[in-house]
Amino acid sequence: MRYQSAEVIPANPCAASVPSHGTAVHGRHTLIGYALIAGMLCGLSACQPQAPQSAASTPPPAVIAVPAKTQQVANESQFVGRVVAIDRVDLRARVEGFLKERRFDEGQMVAEGDLLFVIEPDQYQAVVEQREADVEKAKADSQNADAQLKRGMELLAQKNIAKAKVDELQAAASVAKASIAQAEAALTAAKLDLSYTNILSPVAGRIGLASLTVGNLVSPSSGPLATIVSRDPIYVQFPVTQRELLDAKRDIQEKGGDPSKIEIKVRLPDNSLYAHSGYLNFIDVTTNQGTDSVTIRAELPNPDGILVDGQYVGVVAQRGAPESAIMIPQSALQLDQQGIYVLIVDADSKAQMRRIETGPTKGANVAVTKGLSEGDLVITQGVQKVRPGQEVKVAPAQTAGEGTAS
Repeated sequence: MRYQSAEVIPANPCAASVPSHGTAVHGRHTLIGYALIAGMLCGLSACQPQAPQSAASTPPPAVIAVPAKTQQVANESQFVGRVVAIDRVDLRARVEGFLKERRFDEGQMVAEGDLLFVIEPDQYQAVVEQREADVEKAKADSQNADAQLKRGMELLAQKNIAKAKVDELQAAASVAKASIAQAEAALTAAKLDLSYTNILSPVAGRIGLASLTVGNLVSPSSGPLATIVSRDPIYVQFPVTQRELLDAKRDIQEKGGDPSKIEIKVRLPDNSLYAHSGYLNFIDVTTNQGTDSVTIRAELPNPDGILVDGQYVGVVAQRGAPESAIMIPQSALQLDQQGIYVLIVDADSKAQMRRIETGPTKGANVAVTKGLSEGDLVITQGVQKVRPGQEVKVAPAQTAGEGTAS
């Protein structure tokens, strides 16, 4: 007896597939029948896709918002400057000789006129003595010439000598006097060279490392033997662009201030403020053509020597008394092609965009000069999850911090 295999229609007609090559094919009519059945069943609700979850059920994003507050803010600008000693002297040998003594400890404070180096003076002392002898000889020659001239003048009065001979005696006396002046000048030069064997401190300050030790041959071409820099007071120089300088001048003039009374503070490398402040005392007369900036200098006290010549520091220039300003965290600022904006939370708990203008900064906060009012809730965290007009949930800052830490 022959049995014919039956075809089973799948429970999900939409998922029915064409039989594989390994399955018996029952002809065109069977395939067309499958297609018709699948098409009718797919029109039923069983084959319809499941409806997506309602958007209204999505909870509003959580954000951190802080109220804008009014604070006292100093109108200040920040720059990068360099500490410069008021007096800086490179000690050099002015005569040639062997270095005999060094009379200081490297790094110590020295006073003006202190003896620092001694170059072997013996040869220069000998030259001084020789020049002193030359002076004495010139004086003796001059006395002899004067005596000869006097005797000649007496003989000329008695007409016992020719007038030409007296003229010669007079010229010899003049040459003898000139020889005295020449010998005295040579003596002065010799004494000056002898004095150069003692190298004295021309200024008060702190002396650095000695480049040569005792026993070395030194000369004017040997380079600096050591460097002295003054310590208190001290300068701080920093560049200011022409635009910043003009803005500062207009601001000071509008407020009736004095540019020389601009207070200058220094921020040290550890980000702390230097204990002493100073004031501007010089604005350069030329502009750097490469950067369009002008060098400005301030003088500050430095009694403890914290500021060191050549050191980089931050410079804070404060213009006038502190003023009231609305402050918000800098983390709230957003930037697009139209400028700076922030997102605030309105009375309906929805995020709204506010275009703002900013002023000076104070720590992690920035002053807002336009666009915000005191008390506005400004979103500082979670801004990337929010669109303007979207409802948000404001979470306390401490809760957000705990969630982040976990």
